[in-house]
Amino acid sequence: MTAARDQSSGVPRDGAMVGVMLAIGDFPMLSAAFRSVVDHERDMAVVAEARSRQAILAQARSAAPDVVILGYEAFAADGIGVPEAIDEVRAAAPGTRVIALDCRCATDQFATVLKAGATGLLTREALADDVVAAIRAVSAGHTYVSPAILTRMVDTYVRRTPAAADDPYEHLTDRERQILLLAALGHTNRDIARSLDLSEQAVHSSRASLMEKLDLHDRVELLRYTVRRGLLNPSVL
Repeated sequence: MTAARDQSSGVPRDGAMVGVMLAIGDFPMLSAAFRSVVDHERDMAVVAEARSRQAILAQARSAAPDVVILGYEAFAADGIGVPEAIDEVRAAAPGTRVIALDCRCATDQFATVLKAGATGLLTREALADDVVAAIRAVSAGHTYVSPAILTRMVDTYVRRTPAAADDPYEHLTDRERQILLLAALGHTNRDIARSLDLSEQAVHSSRASLMEKLDLHDRVELLRYTVRRGLLNPSVL
């Protein structure tokens, strides 16, 4: 049975079972691992599982899950990109939250996936705690990005950007760089705290520190900085 949801938001009501649909593609062992993790939790259950594009959309319509864990490969054979796949799933089951699984995007396309409607991003190597945290976060209306993905985004940017002698970005900690990216995407301190498993106060302090180091004074300046430095594609902001 799918979880009872607030009809205005699609978010499960407190105490309700979170219904999860697995749409990972033709990877039965991976699906079994995700099913084991989900079914181990007392407040969530796998309510549907499908591999092909047609089956995924049909199951999404009939089961109306609260959360879909979506693997790109199930749609790739039809020439459909990650954003289009997310659009199709959300159209089939309005109100359902989508966690994109290891979408193999280039670094500057992660924001595109979030803009397309995914509210969670996980890697295939995610630990059980990471999977559970992502499901809980997105079902409650928050955004969750795997710390491994944020680290990949930061590392890619650092590798492709020559260090300047007095570049203030070089003085940011890894955590501040992760928070910078999430803040640039419009996430609140509460969203960031949930994604990175931090307290809101820790996020607030780190955000204030990075703003001071970069000599930024508000979110508009922060957005301009991330675009100017090539951290994010301006077309998706």
